[in-house]
Amino acid sequence: MTTTRLQHTVPALLVLALAAIVAWLSFTEEPSDAFLFPRIISIFFVGLAAWNAWRAMAGLTRVGTGIGAGTALNVLPGLIVALGFVFFGATSLGFYAAGTLAFLLIYTLYDPVPLYSLTGWIRRIAVTLVFMGVIYALFALLLQVQTPRGMFF
Repeated sequence: MTTTRLQHTVPALLVLALAAIVAWLSFTEEPSDAFLFPRIISIFFVGLAAWNAWRAMAGLTRVGTGIGAGTALNVLPGLIVALGFVFFGATSLGFYAAGTLAFLLIYTLYDPVPLYSLTGWIRRIAVTLVFMGVIYALFALLLQVQTPRGMFF
């Protein structure tokens, strides 16, 4: 197996394993009706991950050479915020409160508008509130998914 194929196969198999674990958890946890949405999504992702792994092992995914150090450093702050949201914020503050803070922080980190711009802050806050409103409508009202409860909601 060539180095390029190995660079695609290893991550593809890791993603497939993670998708399989999430699917297994969604089918084995109780109450079962609370996991309907994760079941649907996990089945879809297992299929995509299996297809991706097959393409990687067959040598059909030869696009790109990975990301460079500069790109990785640009992504790192957003990744740290996202991990903080997943492991700490959602369970202590609540899904929607922590999600709002995480989205606003990530948006602020990557927004090219200067931090001292009042119109920039108004736009950041407005986009964050609209985005979280859509997320609330999707998860709580439409799909009726249980989200982590915390200090706020």
